[in-house]
Amino acid sequence: MSESKGPNVLIVYYSMYKHIETMAGAVSKGVEAAGGTVKICRVPETLPKEVLEKMHAAPKNEDHKEATPDDLAAADAIIFGIPTRFGMAAAQVKALIDRTGGLWMKGALVGKPAGIFVSTGTQNGGQETTALTFVTQLVHHGMIFVPIGYACPKLFDLSEPHGGSPYGAGTLAGPKGDRKPSALELEVAEFQGKHITGIAAKLAGSKP
Repeated sequence: MSESKGPNVLIVYYSMYKHIETMAGAVSKGVEAAGGTVKICRVPETLPKEVLEKMHAAPKNEDHKEATPDDLAAADAIIFGIPTRFGMAAAQVKALIDRTGGLWMKGALVGKPAGIFVSTGTQNGGQETTALTFVTQLVHHGMIFVPIGYACPKLFDLSEPHGGSPYGAGTLAGPKGDRKPSALELEVAEFQGKHITGIAAKLAGSKP
């Protein structure tokens, strides 16, 4: 946890096999490097234990508490870590958003900057569509989607297969989930943390 007085940035992620959790760690480094205060929470699981065991899911990181709608409301900016399921956000992430009706009624998330980073099995498995289809959730809450565009030069690197797009950082898990986030992907994730924190700081400074 950073002791900075910069923007309070919440990283909320769902990770079954640690890919997104690893990326979240890199994003958090970027937040702190930009002077932000970072809090990492994990999306509550919706699958029963016996199903997770059959899927060989990795243990949850108990150092990261389960996210609640109140955590979203308390943050100055939110960065969502989302694994894809058939080109869209995993159902667990949507389940958390489905609990934010009270925040929507109060406009509690209006104007908050938000970013998205993803994990997919293959290069064409949803690196962009997972983020694109999740933007609708942000729009309905009046949040400000902050993509990274091509501000990070690493996105132009074609020397190796890698995740990431103008929408945000990304990693390729591989068809069997045995590929780990590469150094390049982690660099893009760290850049995203810096980028969104900088935008959040500018927005905070311009408030009346």
